[in-house]
Formats: sequence, structure tokens, C-alpha cells
Amino acid sequence: MSENKKVSLADLMREQLAKKKQGNENGANAKNQSQATKKLQNQQTKKPNNQRRRTGV
Repeated sequence: MSENKKVSLADLMREQLAKKKQGNENGANAKNQSQATKKLQNQQTKKPNNQRRRTGV
């Protein structure tokens, strides 16, 4: 960090976005991959919340 060159915010954000995309392509983010392959729960098969019936409201 001996050089103090000015970097615009847009350039910095582009670099970070490129790093993020490259990480996703390489599979480096295991956490994001596990969320991407997570099975979605269907609204019709979801267990209903019976809290209102239990509390008598």
C-alpha cells in the first residue's frame, strides 16, 4: 500500500463483482452452493401454523 492511487467507487465495485462471479464459477463458495441446491418447499405441502387455534385468539 505504498502507492496512493485514487480508485473510483464504480471501479472498485466492478472488481469486487468480478471476484464474486469468478468465485461462484469456480465453486469456491460452498455456502452459496448449498443454498442454491436447497429443495424449495411447496406452499401447498407446508405445515400450517396452528398457533392462533392453540391460543384461542
